[in-house]
Amino acid sequence: MGEVKGFLKYKRKGFEKETVEQRTKHFNEFVKLLPDENLREQGARCMDCGIPFCQSGCPIGNVIPDWNDLVYNDKWYFALERLLSTNNFPEFTGRLCPALCENSCVLAINQPAVTIKNIELAIIEKAYSEGWIKPKAPKFRTGRKVAIIGSGPSGLACADQLNKYGHFVTVFEKNEKPGGLLALGIPDFKLDKKVISRRIAIMEEEGIIFKTGINVGYDISVKELKRKFDAVVLCGGAEQPRDLPVPGRGLDGIYFALQFLSQQNRVNAGWDIDPLKLINAKGKRVVVLGGGDTGSDCIGTSIRQGAVSVQNFELLSPPPKERASDNPWPQWAFIQRTSTSHEEGCEREYLVLTKKFSGEQGKVKKLHCVKVEFTPKDSITGRREMREIPGSEFEVKADLVLLALGFLGPVKTGLISDLKLELDERGNVKTDANFMSSVPGIFSAGDMHRGQSLVVWAIKEGRNAAEGVNRFLS
Repeated sequence: MGEVKGFLKYKRKGFEKETVEQRTKHFNEFVKLLPDENLREQGARCMDCGIPFCQSGCPIGNVIPDWNDLVYNDKWYFALERLLSTNNFPEFTGRLCPALCENSCVLAINQPAVTIKNIELAIIEKAYSEGWIKPKAPKFRTGRKVAIIGSGPSGLACADQLNKYGHFVTVFEKNEKPGGLLALGIPDFKLDKKVISRRIAIMEEEGIIFKTGINVGYDISVKELKRKFDAVVLCGGAEQPRDLPVPGRGLDGIYFALQFLSQQNRVNAGWDIDPLKLINAKGKRVVVLGGGDTGSDCIGTSIRQGAVSVQNFELLSPPPKERASDNPWPQWAFIQRTSTSHEEGCEREYLVLTKKFSGEQGKVKKLHCVKVEFTPKDSITGRREMREIPGSEFEVKADLVLLALGFLGPVKTGLISDLKLELDERGNVKTDANFMSSVPGIFSAGDMHRGQSLVVWAIKEGRNAAEGVNRFLS
């Protein structure tokens, strides 16, 4: 490493953020990159640790110590080359990944981890500003044609890799613009949509064709796709939301999280929204059910829309502040985390079960809840039983309820049913080691294949599926 004792000399320094008061007045990104000199110091904190556990912690195997050292030595272009050798879209992961690598950083055993994610983002943004990211069309074409269904991170990564192999790639997207969950599910304050458009423009110049507003299985038949393309890759995501089938669920004012988030992204983009269908938290008491990233996004969006109050209920127990004894380094730390949206003002409560909704004139007005507890793990099954606590019932006033309870896998109607694809025990598309489904020539990757997961895993899946497709076509 460039500065062997850098981890002793420099303290961890994160990106600067706008204050809560400033950033909640708009939907733009609010993080400011550090000056190069500060980033070099952060790169110097990367230890000569012998075994870089950060790489094994990263699903795509980023060669992290190399580009940390190159940044320290002010060799940004070479850092970019090393970064792009494993990651198609550092501008996405640098903004959205929860930094699994930092949980596995050797320095993180007893000190704050190296700011790996921030350095990654700084490298790719410097590359764009310096004009280093340029279209690189393949030097030869195989003549083979591949259709990618879905333009989320797995679909984009798969398309990018297959195009590099020299195949002709067409990406079909049912929504108005490419990007999938990146474009419509992630709030603008976490990912400016210009970042997606910037990358899509480069991919188009490299020869990839994007066809939007086409719902495959409805607007175009699977039979036609199989006739026109040599292989098809399904990257449609895990779009079946988990519902809460309790009394009063049909009241107006109760929505799935993605309905709420995608609509706000469309509003931010200037797209026309029917005023009668507008979901807005302004002046309302909001309750978000679900304590994950999607719930956090709903909180930040509700606050920016002008909610009077935001409460966040989670069914599970609160995670510990520090690693538990059965969750040692270098595993992902299952600890309580506070997102920037949580910082902006919400009441978080754990171990809450919603029993029913009630309302007036067809609109939701209350949640009827009860506190729960979990028994110790069963010594044989390892499971914990949930029990309601007698006498703990309570009511919460609400004008808007957002269900951020996760997803149950891909939508089964349309493509999956038409192709008669075999599913795994979790209801996802089952594939072999080459990511090919039970139907020859039909592949699957991303959340549709893996289940609800992270953007970095989606990219990994897309890259792996591309390898399988390339072997099949060869």
